[in-house]
Amino acid sequence: MFQDFNLLDTLTVEENIGLALSLNHIDPKTVQDRVRNVAQKLAITDILLKFPYQISGGQKQRTACARAIVAGQSLLLADEPTGALDSKASKNLLEIMTAMNRDMGATILMVTHDAYSASYAKRALFLKDGRVFNELLRGERGRPVFYHEILNVLAALGGDVSDVI
Repeated sequence: MFQDFNLLDTLTVEENIGLALSLNHIDPKTVQDRVRNVAQKLAITDILLKFPYQISGGQKQRTACARAIVAGQSLLLADEPTGALDSKASKNLLEIMTAMNRDMGATILMVTHDAYSASYAKRALFLKDGRVFNELLRGERGRPVFYHEILNVLAALGGDVSDVI
């Protein structure tokens, strides 16, 4: 998942999402079914026939996320995946990523400055000056408790929400 989307302007949202599947010679019916399924989860079915220049930044972000999710890979790299999303869409995406980790065993490596997004993880590494400053493991603690622990580490970093998690 790219922070700046990297969508192809000459392809529709549907074609952008299904591109990797098509390039891997997945049959068109399966591509269409998988694209529509992930689009429904991310609430972008109404824009599938639009082009990237016709949609908002949040819709572009959800399209880029759908493109990454649709293949069902075991490794997902996410650079600020919620950066252009409102709180409802962010929560939805983070819950989808959590389900991918839990149900499919997907490993998700997310870079974020957002403590709320980081609180969905099982493990958080904090970087300062290019080195690991601290590590938190969520364990059995709930997400809200983990969120507050993340904020405490950010405070110890001498920082605020702009420090890297």
